[in-house]
Amino acid sequence: MSDYSYLDELESRSVYIIREAYWKYKNKLVILWSMGKDSTTLVHLARKAFFGKVPIPVIHIDTTFKFKQIYEFRDKYVKCWKLNLIITKNDMALKKDMSPKKGRFNCCTALKTEALKQVIEKYRLRALLVAIRRDEHSIRAKERYFSLRDKEFKWDYQNQPLEMWSEYYNTKEESGTHIRIHPLLHWSEIDIWRYIKKEKLPSVNLYFAKKRRRYRSIGCECCCQPIESSANSIDRIIEEIQNSRVSERSGRAQDKEKEYMMQKLRSLGYM
Repeated sequence: MSDYSYLDELESRSVYIIREAYWKYKNKLVILWSMGKDSTTLVHLARKAFFGKVPIPVIHIDTTFKFKQIYEFRDKYVKCWKLNLIITKNDMALKKDMSPKKGRFNCCTALKTEALKQVIEKYRLRALLVAIRRDEHSIRAKERYFSLRDKEFKWDYQNQPLEMWSEYYNTKEESGTHIRIHPLLHWSEIDIWRYIKKEKLPSVNLYFAKKRRRYRSIGCECCCQPIESSANSIDRIIEEIQNSRVSERSGRAQDKEKEYMMQKLRSLGYM
């Protein structure tokens, strides 16, 4: 059996960041939960940080285009883990039949970014715990653990402060801004799967191969494509990642449509 003891250090760093964020923001802090492997790991780390009970509300931004397996997973584990779940939708955009047919950039902005703006305003939130990792995408590699978004939700990725370990928070806040906090920034895809195995965490079954196809990254059903794979267990997924040179998000339409699309989306507030 492989030695996964190094995961204890990754976990410790993440738990520290979660606790620091809660100490600073308390009832103005939420966790974004997509039900993907990363955000589910983040919720589990929050449970560990607070000894089994999560005192932070969990937000699901529901585009209504998610896989049915994602909704089933959400409904099961929100009860199992006794989470304070807030489901938010951009109802105005949905009433106007916003969908990927209107263009994926417009769809993501309306159904995800604008929905997030609405829930931040409604609950007067100041900070979000988000489960992104540096190795997911080149634009996410530019992130900081504590990352400021301005009043318009924009992210100035070209002008970020130096960030040292144990000295994360060095950005001046202004009224109307919010902070994105990234406790998993130092993890990799294979770290997440090894941790899921070690901690015996549940995962949406879309990640596991059926008929030699599986999803490596999940989100809206219309924007995700499966990859060829025979990895039908966590061990086989880990083995596959070790031997693969294909990008984790190669099946996500936002990443494939245009080279700069993810960068533009994130600069405007996309997760």
